[in-house]
Amino acid sequence: MKVTLLGAGAWGTAMAVQAAKYLQDGDVCLWSRNSKQAQAMSRTGENQAYLPGVILPKSLVLEIGFADAIARLSSDDLLVIATPMAGLSETIAQVLDLAKHPLNIVWLCKGLEPSTSLLPHQVVEREDRVHSHGLKHTYGALSGPSFAREVGEGMPCALTVASTSSNLCGIVQTAFHQGNMRIYATDDLIGVELGGAVKNVLAIAAGIGDGLDLGLNARAAVLTRGLAEMMRLVKAAGGKAETCMGLTGAGDLILTATGDLSRNRRVGLLLAEGKSLPEILHGLGHVAEGVLCASAVGSLASRLGVEMPITAMMGEVLSGKLSAQEAVKKLMGRDPKIET
Repeated sequence: MKVTLLGAGAWGTAMAVQAAKYLQDGDVCLWSRNSKQAQAMSRTGENQAYLPGVILPKSLVLEIGFADAIARLSSDDLLVIATPMAGLSETIAQVLDLAKHPLNIVWLCKGLEPSTSLLPHQVVEREDRVHSHGLKHTYGALSGPSFAREVGEGMPCALTVASTSSNLCGIVQTAFHQGNMRIYATDDLIGVELGGAVKNVLAIAAGIGDGLDLGLNARAAVLTRGLAEMMRLVKAAGGKAETCMGLTGAGDLILTATGDLSRNRRVGLLLAEGKSLPEILHGLGHVAEGVLCASAVGSLASRLGVEMPITAMMGEVLSGKLSAQEAVKKLMGRDPKIET
């Protein structure tokens, strides 16, 4: 089978490396919107901009046009959209306009559309109504606890593919369930996508707690009560609360809130130091999805009537309405509640 990945950031590159190690030569293509970046990767054998030090397999196809990257796929192959959430709408629209036959499509982004609070699959459905030209494509999300560097280096990892199409789940497993990577399947697209969105916001909160030296007790409280917020939102949105206890909920939350490679946790640590958000984001050099997602998650929770105090406080901190210290004080000053 052939696999095309659109987006040569750290995560798209890592997943391309994973697939190229086990599929046949030339069957995996990594497309970059930056032609100079593609040329540099081809010349140096690594993605020095986003994943330096990880050697790209020689069998990986680079320096290919967007239309050619789509045209090489049959109805039995896999297209992976590896852009940030902000690029999903434009990318899927371009793909659907070019498609000549039904495609199997999954996305790797985690978050909500900032302006609408739509989940990724809802963004895709919106674009599909306009651009599909009558073709019946199959869609899904691939998510879970994963740092790109560790995946690129071949370290063990487990992810979940979510789709209402069992055939698509099987195609994704064929492409990536190899070596040190395991791919589980579920039909709970809402639960998987909301888990991936909310955990990024909670990771910023955990980073703030660590940065303020509030202790391990505080971190445990943030993760536990944050997980409760996630479960309430997933259930209200029509997903399965138990999905939050799996890889794409609790698993991804633990990783992102405690791992030193987490960009979202890093944002929280630097906010606790008193740095401004523009300064932090400029220094990161990568997208921290939780920053863009916090307000959208808050809006969705408000619309669904779901109480999410930790998430709400992160929205106020990231918008500049509260300092990190003030947010902690407000959270600790809330009235007592029952736990469940």
